[in-house]
Amino acid sequence: MAARKSSARKIRLIKKQKQTSPVPAWVILKTRRSVRTNPKRRAWRQTDVEVG
Repeated sequence: MAARKSSARKIRLIKKQKQTSPVPAWVILKTRRSVRTNPKRRAWRQTDVEVG
């Protein structure tokens, strides 16, 4: 990846980074463990991020 990224590309990468976070513990407690995993979880090595 290029060292010099445009600000728009950085914003898109940051959004993808936020999406791949795990479900917070308080959500698991509040939903009584019905929600445990994040369906949008993505492995950074295996899957490619199409951000342009």
